[in-house]
Order: sequence, then C-alpha cells, then structure tokens
Amino acid sequence: MKPEVKRYTTTVGSRTISIETGRLAAQAGGAVTVHLDDSIIFAAATMGSIRPGIDFFPLTVEYEERMYAGGKIPGSFFRREGRPSTDAILTARLTDRPLRPLFPEGMRNEVQIIMYSLSADPDNPLDVLAINAASAAVMISDIPWNGPVGAVRVGRVDGEFIINPTFAEIDKSDLDLRIAGTRDAILMVEAGSDEIPEDVMVSALEFGHKSIQPLIDLQLQMRAEIGKTKREVAYALPDQTLQEKVFTRVGAPMKALLDKPLMKAEFYAGMNTLLQNLVAELIPSEGAKVNVADETDMEALPEFALPETPSLEAIKEAFAEAEKKIVRARILNEGKRPDGRTPAEIRPIWCEVGFSPRAHGSGLFTRGETQVLTLVTLGTLSESQMLDTLTPVDTKRYMHHYNFPPFSTGEAKMLRGQSRREIGHGALAERALLPVIPAEESFPYALRLVSEVMASNGSSSMASVCGSTLALMDTGVPIKAPVAGVAMGLVMEGDKYVILTDIQGTEDHLGDMDFKVAGSAQGITALQMDIKISGLSTEIMKQALEQARQARLFILGKILEVIPAPRSELKPHAPRITTVKIPSDKIGAIIGPGGKNIRALQEETGTKIDIQEDGTVYIASTNSEGAEIARQRIEAITETPQLGRIYTGKVVRIADFGAFVEILPGTDGMVHISQLDSERVEKVEDVVKMGDEITVMVTGIDPMGKIRLSRQAVLEGWTVEEAQERDSRKSGGARPGGGGRPGGERRPGGRSDDRRGPRR
Repeated sequence: MKPEVKRYTTTVGSRTISIETGRLAAQAGGAVTVHLDDSIIFAAATMGSIRPGIDFFPLTVEYEERMYAGGKIPGSFFRREGRPSTDAILTARLTDRPLRPLFPEGMRNEVQIIMYSLSADPDNPLDVLAINAASAAVMISDIPWNGPVGAVRVGRVDGEFIINPTFAEIDKSDLDLRIAGTRDAILMVEAGSDEIPEDVMVSALEFGHKSIQPLIDLQLQMRAEIGKTKREVAYALPDQTLQEKVFTRVGAPMKALLDKPLMKAEFYAGMNTLLQNLVAELIPSEGAKVNVADETDMEALPEFALPETPSLEAIKEAFAEAEKKIVRARILNEGKRPDGRTPAEIRPIWCEVGFSPRAHGSGLFTRGETQVLTLVTLGTLSESQMLDTLTPVDTKRYMHHYNFPPFSTGEAKMLRGQSRREIGHGALAERALLPVIPAEESFPYALRLVSEVMASNGSSSMASVCGSTLALMDTGVPIKAPVAGVAMGLVMEGDKYVILTDIQGTEDHLGDMDFKVAGSAQGITALQMDIKISGLSTEIMKQALEQARQARLFILGKILEVIPAPRSELKPHAPRITTVKIPSDKIGAIIGPGGKNIRALQEETGTKIDIQEDGTVYIASTNSEGAEIARQRIEAITETPQLGRIYTGKVVRIADFGAFVEILPGTDGMVHISQLDSERVEKVEDVVKMGDEITVMVTGIDPMGKIRLSRQAVLEGWTVEEAQERDSRKSGGARPGGGGRPGGERRPGGRSDDRRGPRR
C-alpha cells in the first residue's frame, strides 16, 4: 500500500521551498526531502540507545554528495563516492553547528542525521537546503529537541540583498552569507565578502534572520500535524548538591589561581592539581592512583562530608561547572580575564617573514600562546585543484590547508589524517584571503598555502589568516590589501554582557559566543559565528563588529611593521611565468601527437608549459634563459607566415623546378628555380642542397595556404611588390602568390617556359 505523502510549501524571499515527508525512509525516526526548483536534499534523523560510559552527547551529522544527483559519474578510480569532498564536509559542519545547541542538556542517546543529494540542478547551492532538511527531519521525529532551525543564504548584487541567490547571482555578489537560527536568535553565521563595511554586514544579518521565519513556521506546522511523540530519555543531569559543595570547596583556591596571570600550561597545571586534590579527598580509592603535586601554595580545601561517595565523572563535571561560574563572574563583575587582560586587550604579537629559504614565501605569526607558520607554493594553472562535486566550479587555483598537530596543545595523540575541524579552519582562512588574491589574468599562478599550527591557545584559524598575509607578501604576490583576523567572545547573564577581544581557549569554552572576523582596513572578508545563548541583539552584534574592527586595524599595523607591502619581485626559487598568446587552432602543433612535442620542449628548456583553451600559453621556469628559449620556440611553431617577411629556413626537398624550404616548424614554401639566385640557374643543386639554410622572402600565399618564396628578392633587396611584379613577368602573367609552382605551361621536368634570368 502506497504511503500517504505530505507536502508543505512556503515562500522564502522570492523562491518557493517545499518540504515533503512520507514517501521515503519510513523506518527512520524522521525523514524529509526539501525541494527548491530541481534540487532535492534528503535527510533522515534517528535516535539510538545510550552509549555506556560516555560523558558527552554523541551527535553525528553526515552529508554525502551523490553524484547521480547532477547526472555525473564519480571521477575516482572506483567510479563511486569515497571520502567526502571538502564541500560535503563543510556542509555537514554547517548543519551540525546550529542544530547541536538545541538538544536538551544531559542527553546521552546516540543521534544520527544523514543527508543525501538526490537531485542537483545547475542553479542552486545545496548547503542551506541541507540545514533545513536536517531540522525538519528532527522536528517531526521522536527525538527530543528544542528546534526548529531555519537557514538561508544572503547575497548582495548592486547594493540589494537577495535571499537564496543562484550560482550565477553569487558570482556577481559581493557577499555570500549563510545564516541559521531559531525564531528569536541567530545561531550560526558563515560568510565571505568583498571587504564590505560592518554596518552592511549587520543589515545582512538582520535581513537573513527575518527571512528564515517562513521556514520556522512551516516546520512548526509539520510538527503539529504529523510529528511523532517525543521519546522519553534519561538525562545525565548534574548533582546540584555536589556542585554547590564542590563550588564552596574549590572557589577560594581557584580564584587565587586566577589572580595570578599564568601561561596556559601553568594555569592548567594548577587547575589539575586542584582537581586531583579534590578527587583524592572525595574518592580515596581514586586518589591513591593520582600523582598529586605537593608544591602547590593554594589554600587548603575546606572540609565537608558528602552523604555518599560521588563518581569521578560527577566530581569532574562539578569542578568544570565551578570553573565556569568563577571565570564568567570575574569577567562580568570585575572585567578580569583568566590571563589578566582587559576585555578589549589583545595578546602580545610578534611576527616575521622569510623563515623558509626554499619555500616560495613564508610568514610566522605569534599572538600570545598561539603561533602559526604559513608557507606558500606557486605553481602553474595546470596544478589547480580539480573538483569533482555538484557545483558548477570544477577547478580551484587558490588552496589553503590548515594542520593542527597534537604537539600544538602540548598533547601526544595518534595522527589520523585531516580532521573536519582542520578542513573547516582551512576553508575559513581561504575565504578570508580570496577577495584580495590577484586575478588569474594579471597573476597566472596556482597558489597553495599551508598553515602549520605550532602552538595553540585559541584563535589559531585567525592566526592562520595573519600568517598567510605575511607569507603572501613575502612571496611577492601582489595582493589587493593585507588581511588580518581576530576571534571575539561574549559572556552574558541576563541583560549584562561583556564582549571579549582575541579570546583564548578557556574563554572560547566557557563563553557564549565564538565570533571570528577577518578583513582588511577597508572591510570584512570573512565572518564565522556560533552562538550558545538564546538571543543576540543587533546592538551586541554592532558592538562586537566594531570592537573586532579596531582589533583588526591594530593587528594589521603589527603586520605592516614587518613587511609594509608585497615584495616587488618573486622569491628566487619561485617560478616566473611568461605568457604567450597563440591562435587556438595552433594548440595541436605545440602539443604534438600524444603530447610528444610539448614534453620534448619542456625537457629541453627545463620549463613547465600550460596551454589554455583560448590559446593562452603559460611558461613557468626559475631559469629565465630556458623560459625565453621556450617562448621563441612556441612563437615559431605557431607563427603564421606573413607576406613580405624574410625567413631563414632549411631546404627539406628538392625538385627539378625548385626547392622546398621549411621557414617555420612544420611550415614550408617553394622557391622556384628562377628565384634561387640573381643569375640564371640551370639546376637547383647548383645553388642549394638538402639541409642547407637559406634566407628567403614570402612573396605569395594562395587561398589554400601554399607559400611562394624568393631567394632572389633577398639578394636583390626587392620589396615584396617588386618581387611579385618580376615573378609575374617571368612566369608569363601568372598571378602573384600562385602557390607551390608558377603559372604557364610546364616543360618535362617541371620547369617554367620562362628560363631567363633577372633583368639588369
């Protein structure tokens, strides 16, 4: 029996979006498809049982690009989807971020959200549709959740905001903003922009939040009409009595520790000692296993008895809650941060360039205990990344990769390849710098930047932006403007709040907002925001953006003290690219059969040659002499013979009536016997032999491309007009440029009737 299918439709901006359920995946907790034009995203949300022994909420969000959605066969060797693409990973992260904060505190049941692309038209991006699909699937499922969430993309073309722009409109837009939120609050922002002012960004956020309301209404309607009854689950809620007693026990020594501005390692060592002392007293059996440092000078812990022995996990949770309360209270009430800074103060900065002598450029940026080394590699356009995704973009010439090794936080862990977080941070830094990268036409290079995090205590992604600016300028890349980034935080209780500049790890963990802003002195180039509280006013957003602008200008000043502008020349080991324009119908001549010609030319000259479809040829080499030889060879191969031009060529064939001379690679013409010398010639071999080099003038090119040459014209110093006139008289009135042989009757042997020499 065919199931009943429910379809709900609304208008978002000027676009119609539909959510359908009942047709697919009946055994999932909740399943929907979201439709926009011919694009369809499927999402299923399912809840499992509680994982034993975990102290976190095990939510997984997966998005998989199915290439059939766009009528494509995957380009991998196996011709099936494998590891998710960068776009797919970023879409999964984009979906996870606004959904996660809305699950009930203390939930420990495993929840899995899986999304597929089922149809992808060439006009509509799928990422914001995925967020709405995931939200709707959870909303109608049996999973406890405090949603719904709506999401839109905001573009700006000619100063006007557009909701859910097409790919073509995004190309024209100076803003690409993705925003997700609830009825009352923005929860997630991801944006790239072309140096737009802060007030424009605030207006875009307000416009986007207003535009998600129809999606919120639609999901609430679905929940009321077809939503399943939410399952009863057990929550791992904190023991309030234990929390109060632990707070009383550790409050004073924790405050004493915070009164001493310490480095990250010292602070965490002190906190760990405090926790170990607490565990040793409350759980003697555990305390015996713990190596407690006895050199602490913190106050003795006040004694009290608990009615029963608490678990180690409960003590750790209560201790973390005490830390959160104390740190937040000090910030809100005293303006004191864990490291002693004021709310708007930036950690000490130092930076340098030229760290690596062989890399094409390098920049080292250190802010407090966060340090990033970024290195640049320039390559030819053929080294651009090939993309096998559902978007219209199939190549990417600017790539930014970010690595976060365990030693950067003083840890030792197994290396398991690049994590989703590393991919996300690399994409954010890439987005921040993309608006200032010179266009391909003026700077025909592929660029790969790698940011190596050497030490981290918060905001390493923004340090990557700063290190990348240093590295690009050190390379000599003519960027439009230097870019810097800073991470902002927020601590808010009721109507009272404090905005924090340049947050470190503890403030990120215990605060209410992670707000990363990157840009130039002119405006914002990238924005990423995740908010943990229920509401954020426009006034707070304005203040945060203005505080971030002031910080950005300060950081840019520090960068420009080290390197005030991009170097005037590329580094010695960076390839120089020479550009040559050739007719597109000559591309095959350069490449040769099976690439034989171009391979030989590259090996001979020590260059790397890229040829574009429009006939633009890029010659890359660190050896200027090799590049010049390659350029000359390419121009020679692709040159079109010009009437009246003089060439030196090699005799490649001899006939009774003349000699054939190769004047350009693969191009030869015929010198009639009457044009071989100033004197009468009885036999061609009397003047030239096979392999001889002679200098000739092009005196004729017929419609079929046959070329007539004259050596006599060069010897006599004739103009092309004189050469054509004399040739015409000698050949009995034949038209000039008559191809491979002159007009008039032929004698046996192929010679012309007119065998006279030139007039004197």
